[in-house]
Amino acid sequence: MKPMEQKSLFRAKDAMLGGVCGGIAEYFGIDKSVVRIIFALLILAGFFGFFLYLVMWIIIPLEK
Repeated sequence: MKPMEQKSLFRAKDAMLGGVCGGIAEYFGIDKSVVRIIFALLILAGFFGFFLYLVMWIIIPLEK
């Protein structure tokens, strides 16, 4: 049996703003645009999305 490959969450280098959405999209294997739309809706719904994005930008390391 093969050992499971461990995935890590990193901010993407090819980023529009910080790379958070790109990194999340790569981690979950979905399109970057979907993650960006979700964050945009969170920001428009209130400032929770904005603060969440800033915290993730600080916490998640940049891709190696």
